[in-house]
Amino acid sequence: MAIRKTTARLQVHAYDHNGHLEEFAREVERGLTASPKRLPCRYFYDQQGSRLFEEICALPEYYLTRAERQILHERAEEIAALFAGEVALVELGSGSAAKTRILIEAFLHRHASLRYVPIDISPTILEASSLALLQAYPRLEIVAVAAEYREGLVRLQVETGRAKLILWLGSNVGNLDRPEAARFLRRVRETMTERDRLLVGIDLRKERAVLEAAYDDARGVTARFNLNLLARINQELGGRFDLTRFRHRAVYHEPMGRVEIYLDSLQTQRVRIEGLDLDVSFDAGEPIHTENSYKYSIEEIAALAQAAGLALERQWFDAERQFSVNLLAGSGVSR
Repeated sequence: MAIRKTTARLQVHAYDHNGHLEEFAREVERGLTASPKRLPCRYFYDQQGSRLFEEICALPEYYLTRAERQILHERAEEIAALFAGEVALVELGSGSAAKTRILIEAFLHRHASLRYVPIDISPTILEASSLALLQAYPRLEIVAVAAEYREGLVRLQVETGRAKLILWLGSNVGNLDRPEAARFLRRVRETMTERDRLLVGIDLRKERAVLEAAYDDARGVTARFNLNLLARINQELGGRFDLTRFRHRAVYHEPMGRVEIYLDSLQTQRVRIEGLDLDVSFDAGEPIHTENSYKYSIEEIAALAQAAGLALERQWFDAERQFSVNLLAGSGVSR
């Protein structure tokens, strides 16, 4: 059930997350008793994790944000010109919406008003970014949804009164394996009308050194982001993880086209999690797999779109051809 907070230009739909702690507990117990051990990457984004990720996006090694921003700066007016009449800009995983401002400004340059529908798991980040945007853009209306993707898709089906441009930026598609990515994009496709479009940022395959540096920066911010998952278990589930006994590791698995992220135990140890009444044993060097980040070739992007029932209408790259932004429509849909 959604709890609604409403002002003249802002609606906040904060889903009741009482059941999410139980879900988090189940996922942690399932993952840490599995072989090999794993934890889902979607639990990175508590308040501290969201703050650390914003810091990651500004790192010199993390080229993804700069490359995507360059493309949006160059193409925002072209994208906005594709839409006539009232528009809803819907964003999956909106975060601070820093890059989204580029598109908001382009649409407001062409349209008298704009509805922005940010969907993000962090209500704190969501409300802060929404209030900042409302102050910056007087002709902007915001319907904010604090939810995971699956709940956010319900909101997409409600936004039917105007054409939608659905944003999925930052190469978040890379956190899903290729079949999962196709299934999720197909679910998004099912919410779209013939007027709607989907704009997806997708990172490209490239040399190992560039990729591994992007996910294991010299300042150790990505390491703190990864380790924060254990800190969250400590805070929410009564875990007794000593974070100094684990290390962050990122490795590019070239045949699979993915960067794999791990937390490695630095020694043989047992860790108590009071909330689960569970003791977890680790061997020295034993990893917890926390994330994959898939990279795509041009051919793999086309195959992904086809598998999802989407047509690739336009595709843009940054100057160094490190990153792509892809405009997708339902197969067979034309304006």
